[in-house]
Amino acid sequence: MYIYHGSEFIIEHPKYKGGRPNNDYGYGFYCTENPDMAREWSVTSDHNGYLNKYIFDSSELSTLDLSSYPALTWLAILLENRIFDITTPLSAEAKKYIKKEFLIDYEKYDVIKGYRADDSYFSFAQDFISGAISYEQLCEAMHLGKLGEQLVLKSKRSFECIKWCDSEIVPREIWLPLREGRDKKARKKYFSVDKQTYVKGALYITKILDEEIKNDDTRLR
Repeated sequence: MYIYHGSEFIIEHPKYKGGRPNNDYGYGFYCTENPDMAREWSVTSDHNGYLNKYIFDSSELSTLDLSSYPALTWLAILLENRIFDITTPLSAEAKKYIKKEFLIDYEKYDVIKGYRADDSYFSFAQDFISGAISYEQLCEAMHLGKLGEQLVLKSKRSFECIKWCDSEIVPREIWLPLREGRDKKARKKYFSVDKQTYVKGALYITKILDEEIKNDDTRLR
């Protein structure tokens, strides 16, 4: 398959164990099968970007596809790697419980396939663990802005299966507004959700904690 990485730089040789440890899924090389998504990720307010194109053979690699798991598994991995604003006893207990019950051994896989937690989606996750929205609202919010999926190369073996093809310049004056517009659209739809009204029967974090809901609970599917 062809995969793409958006960056301020041309990256002909991705570095194993490169990047930042507090990315969504920890250390790894973050790519996507969608070139337009990679173009959006490549630009900043100050710089043009580069779309790096690679050919990737994953046929002999182990892949963790997070779409096969409840959203709380995705959230548990985020809680393991990203920096959350834990300001209340509820959010602290939520973080502890979600990691205990829903975190899986994601580091043993060669590749991870899952959502990318950009700014708006990270704030949705923050609202959930603080009790502001239900699990159902979190799942709905994750689809608002057509977030798309990313592929993360994790193992040394996976880096032996990727080969750079070429790169192209990505003009920020075109792609930065597109990225900001997608994020703004997601936030606008999300803010239209009534977060002030308690929905009886919904899975708020308090209910998940009180009932000690586990990974195999059918209400999470």
